[in-house]
Amino acid sequence: MNDDQKLLKILGNKDVLALAFGAMIGWGWVVTTGLWITEAGSLGAILAFAIGGTLVVFVGLTYAELASALPLAGGEHVYSYKAMGRAASFITTWAIILGYVSVVAFEAVALPTVFEYLIPGYSQGYLYTIAEWDVTATWAGVGIVGSLIITWVNYRGIKFSTSIMFILTLLIIIAGLLLITGSSVGGNAQNMQPLFEKGIAGLLTVIIMTPFMFVGFDVIPQAAEEINLPQKRIGQLLIFSVLLAVVWYIAVIFGVSRILTPAEIGESNLVTADAMAKAFGDSQMMGNILVLGGIGGILTSWIGFYVGGSRAIYALAKAGMLPKALGELHPKYKTPHKAILLIGFFSTIAPLLGRPALVWLVDAGGLGLVIAWLMVAISFIILRKKAPDMKRPFKLGGGTTIGWIAVVMAAGISVLYMPGMPSALVWPYEWVIVGFWIVLGFILYKISMAKYGKEYADDHMKKEIDRVA
Repeated sequence: MNDDQKLLKILGNKDVLALAFGAMIGWGWVVTTGLWITEAGSLGAILAFAIGGTLVVFVGLTYAELASALPLAGGEHVYSYKAMGRAASFITTWAIILGYVSVVAFEAVALPTVFEYLIPGYSQGYLYTIAEWDVTATWAGVGIVGSLIITWVNYRGIKFSTSIMFILTLLIIIAGLLLITGSSVGGNAQNMQPLFEKGIAGLLTVIIMTPFMFVGFDVIPQAAEEINLPQKRIGQLLIFSVLLAVVWYIAVIFGVSRILTPAEIGESNLVTADAMAKAFGDSQMMGNILVLGGIGGILTSWIGFYVGGSRAIYALAKAGMLPKALGELHPKYKTPHKAILLIGFFSTIAPLLGRPALVWLVDAGGLGLVIAWLMVAISFIILRKKAPDMKRPFKLGGGTTIGWIAVVMAAGISVLYMPGMPSALVWPYEWVIVGFWIVLGFILYKISMAKYGKEYADDHMKKEIDRVA
């Protein structure tokens, strides 16, 4: 590999934490907190996030050991290859890319949704109706313009991306802390009734949304080759970012359910903004400050998942498992620019699906993420047996126990998406997204294998792993 085809190793502690926490927090806490509380009740929603957060911590621990041991771009792609071979590696990485592309597309749909709070009535120029929702020219236009800007930011290089993310993450934290403190102090426990809603079905419905809300910590292993820190620190920062996110979501649910009554939550279009306004004496300005924090969240996770998704596509293309053009780095910016433009295409068309796409993307993308997490946890167990002497700077105690807990929890949550479960994916929209992705992956993999050959992929992966072993 010549020098001009290397990713730049420039990310420090602050960049890595902003990348992971900013990617995880995103916009979901602003837009869907009300839905969590109405589906499961205030305590039910907190419990769902505690359970979902526990799964993510266990999965995160297996990632932390593997990311520190094999700090290569593509993360999951490398671990699953070393553990289970080429086909398993492709399935794992293609599943995580579905999750990342879904988040990128979700943010492109979320951005125009926020504008409705700041500029009521801006949605004009009716185009068509999709799933009983009217798509308008200005509404879709805001998402499309936002998508083009974020594509450009990522195209320009990772240091530029993470510097912007750090500033925006500070904005989110300030807005969130104001909301949590204001509503915890100004609210009362009576508003938190009912503590549980819709029993176990309500709880499960919120649990299957949690993987999508916590995804982001796995952007760290994707960008591992660009992190300029001791290998052990990669694992430590990954776990710290997950714990921060668990605390964050639970605190936001607690604050909102204390300040707003169930009736107010039911009538609100943007629950967190209305909670912030009420906590500070019905101040519209404070509501707008929270929305600005939310826009910061949209932008941080949007940027973060371009980084994750493009590095995963780049890693597959370098190994000849996707068309090799997607593995080229920009001569000046050293970014996988063609992979970024491909994700930009999906992001830019997403607003044309309208607001209903928010839920479809959360659910379909969530399934991809949980499958990838399951494969990483299995890889962790296999590599403990298959490569016991591998250097592990962040080594977990207890043998394979944590890996088995992660496998059971990830497999259990995967089942919740299946037909017949109260939280199953919706036919046709969500299954069409999943089905399209499986067919696209199968075709691209077959074409790439026929063109470059299995020996090329195996040879490339062996060289990459030997480089860091």
